[in-house]
Amino acid sequence: MRPPVPARWAPYLEANRRRWDEMVALNAASREYDLEGVKRGRVRLSLLERREVGSVRGKSLLHLQCHFGIDTMCWSRLGARATGVDFSPAAIRLARELSRDLGLDTRFVLSDVYGLPRVLHARLDVVYTSMGVLSWLPDLRRWGRVVGHFLKRGGVFYLLDSHPVSHVFSDEPNAEGLEFAAPYFPSGRPERFVPGWSKAPRKQRVQYNWQHTVEDILDSLSDAGLRIEFVHEFPYTFWKAFPFMRRGRDGWWRLTRGHGRVPLMMSVRASKP
Repeated sequence: MRPPVPARWAPYLEANRRRWDEMVALNAASREYDLEGVKRGRVRLSLLERREVGSVRGKSLLHLQCHFGIDTMCWSRLGARATGVDFSPAAIRLARELSRDLGLDTRFVLSDVYGLPRVLHARLDVVYTSMGVLSWLPDLRRWGRVVGHFLKRGGVFYLLDSHPVSHVFSDEPNAEGLEFAAPYFPSGRPERFVPGWSKAPRKQRVQYNWQHTVEDILDSLSDAGLRIEFVHEFPYTFWKAFPFMRRGRDGWWRLTRGHGRVPLMMSVRASKP
């Protein structure tokens, strides 16, 4: 059987898996993820996502790149029969523990996106993925085929993520405004980062990301047989992408310099005819 990804990607994806293993404990303890609030019953999903996905009550839902699954479990609380998928063993262990402790029937599967058809055999009503996901994937054509593979006829796919345009600007701590620092169009090669905040040894901190364009995202879905229902662009985002940002009462981060000049986040909804 042909491997789900070319061998040349394996070292990059393995480095990223180690990074996400490390990030499980860090994120579980962070205020941003609000794990204690979720344990008390909070539905952490934004109103934007809930409105654009629509009602999931009684529907089967697949959450790709779910990390340790708290958003997946929130979909369960909203009535979905939810399954979360992630390639980090540490994340899936914590997700299963939390689901059990919270008395939820949320299912979790250990797999990367590309290899998922080998280990999960299902057709679902909703495929969902959001917030910081696409830049970890080297090939969106394969990703789109996985999305199409798991959707039932009439099923819905939903994405909420950073807008690719936002990736071209410098996010250095001393940046004072929007300054071009990277090309918009991808080279096909991953960008190498060594995050400064990690406590891990430097050689273990390396991570790799891939740039994709809006065209890449939409073509990947349409080539997989999906019909694009909408694309929405927003002048705010879900994280502090630049030092000159401020968080609003609605939870979204906005630029304090240049607000409204560029899109920072986008959502896509597509369906399988």
